[in-house]
Amino acid sequence: MKKGQIREGIVIDVKFPNKGIVKLLPPVSAEPGIPVKEADAGIQAEEQEEYCTIKNGLPGQRISLMITKVRKGKGEGRVLQVLAPSPDEVQASCPHFGTCGGCTYLSLPYEKQLSLKEKQVKELLDSVLCGQDQPWEFEPIKASPVQQGYRNKMEFSFGDEVKDGPLALGMHKRGSFYDIVSVKECRIVDGDYRQILRGTLDFFTAQKASYFHRLTHVGYLRHLLVRKASHTGEILIALVTTTQEERDLLPFRDMLLALPLQGKIAGILHIENDSVADVVKSDRTTILYGQDFFYEELLGLKFKVSVFSFFQTNSYGAQVLYQTAREYIGRLDKEDCVVYDLYSGTGTIAQLMAPVAGKVIGVEIVEEAVEAAEKNAGLNGLSNCEFIAGDVLKVLDDIAEKPDFIILDPPRDGIHPRALQKIITYGVDRMVYISCKPTSLVRDLEVLLGNGYVVEKVVAVDQFPWTTGIETICLLSRRK
Repeated sequence: MKKGQIREGIVIDVKFPNKGIVKLLPPVSAEPGIPVKEADAGIQAEEQEEYCTIKNGLPGQRISLMITKVRKGKGEGRVLQVLAPSPDEVQASCPHFGTCGGCTYLSLPYEKQLSLKEKQVKELLDSVLCGQDQPWEFEPIKASPVQQGYRNKMEFSFGDEVKDGPLALGMHKRGSFYDIVSVKECRIVDGDYRQILRGTLDFFTAQKASYFHRLTHVGYLRHLLVRKASHTGEILIALVTTTQEERDLLPFRDMLLALPLQGKIAGILHIENDSVADVVKSDRTTILYGQDFFYEELLGLKFKVSVFSFFQTNSYGAQVLYQTAREYIGRLDKEDCVVYDLYSGTGTIAQLMAPVAGKVIGVEIVEEAVEAAEKNAGLNGLSNCEFIAGDVLKVLDDIAEKPDFIILDPPRDGIHPRALQKIITYGVDRMVYISCKPTSLVRDLEVLLGNGYVVEKVVAVDQFPWTTGIETICLLSRRK
C-alpha cells in the first residue's frame, strides 16, 4: 500500500460517523489479468491483507480508491468509483443523492440504516463499558416516527454548482466547500420547502442577482433560512444578504406569499450579514411580512421559535427523544427536588420536568435561547423554572441551590473537562446524559466511570434519518 496508488476493495464495516473500513484486494500488475508476483508484492499472498479507511462508504460495496495517506501501516483513501453496490442498497428516493453532501444512507432501507447506527453506538459504548463490573442494558434503537419530510429547519446556501455557472441555491456539493447543488427535490423536507426554494431561485435568477463569493467576499445573496413548525404548520422565511447591493425585496415577499403552500407563512425576514465568515448571523434584521417568530407544540407544551432559536430539527423525533428521557429519569425521590438542566437550550426538557420537580434550573450559554426559554415557561404557566445565561463551567459556582438530579444535554463536542469535574462533585445519585455525538459521550463516560458512576441503561434515538447523525440517552447512577 503506497500513497497515490489506485486500488480496489470491499467495504467491510462503517464506524461512526461515516468511517468506512475497506479490505483492499490484492493489487494487479500493469498487464491485465496477471497478478503481481510475490517478489513485487514483497509479502506472501496469504499475508497481504491490507485495510484502509474512507468516507461515505456502505457495507458490502466494492469500490476503487486512491490511497491518500499511509502512516504506521494504516492507510486512508478517497473513493474514485463504486464498482458494485452493497447487497442491501436500493434506489435512492432523491435525485440529488451522491452529489449533495446532506445524506449518506439514502440508498439503504431504513431498517438497515437503523441497524447500522445501533451497531456503531453499541461498539463505542462497549469500548468504554467493558471494564464496568455491573451489568448495563442496551435497549433497541428507537426510530423516527417520520423518515421523509421530517426537518423543521433548513439553511440553504447561494452559489454555483460549477465555476461561473448559473445561480444555484441548496446544499454544499459532497466534498466541496465552494460548489452548491440546487436541491429542488430534497426529500428530508416537505413540499413547502421545495416550493420556497424553487421560487426563490427562479426569482433571483431572473433578477440576475449576484451571490457572495467565499474567496473574494464580493456579492449579495448568502443564505435562505426556512423553518416550519411540524405541528402548527407556521412558516418562517429569512433571506440573508450582504449590504453590497440595494434591492427592493417587496416583489420577493409578494412572490413568496403567492406560493400555494400547505402551511401558513408567519413571517418573512431580510437579514443583513457582512461577515467574511461563512456563518449565518444578523447584523440587522428587517421584517418584510408578519413577525419574526412562530409557535410549535411538543408533548403538550407550546414553544415560541425564532430564526436563530435552538430547537430540535425533527419535531416528531424530538417527542420520542424527550419522552424517552422522561422515562429514564423516572420518579424523583424528593417532593421538592432540585433538577439541573445543563446546556438547556430553549428549556424543553426543563419544562417537561417542572410538573414533577420542586424547581428546575436551566443553564445555557446562548442568551437568546435563555430568553426564549423564559418566555416559553411563561406560555406554559410554569413558575418553578429558572434559566441562567452563561457557560456551565463558570455559572455553577454561583447557584445557591444544589441539585438532587442532573440532566446533561451538551453540544456535539461534549462537556468541558473542568465543567464535568464540577458536575461530578455534586455527587447526585442519578443523572441522564443526552448526547448528539456518541464519540463525545464515550469520552465523558470514561471520566464519569472513573469517578464513581456506573451506566444503568442506554438507548439510541434516530433523529436524523438518512444522515450519519444519532442521539443517545444514557442513565447513570452513583456506585453504591
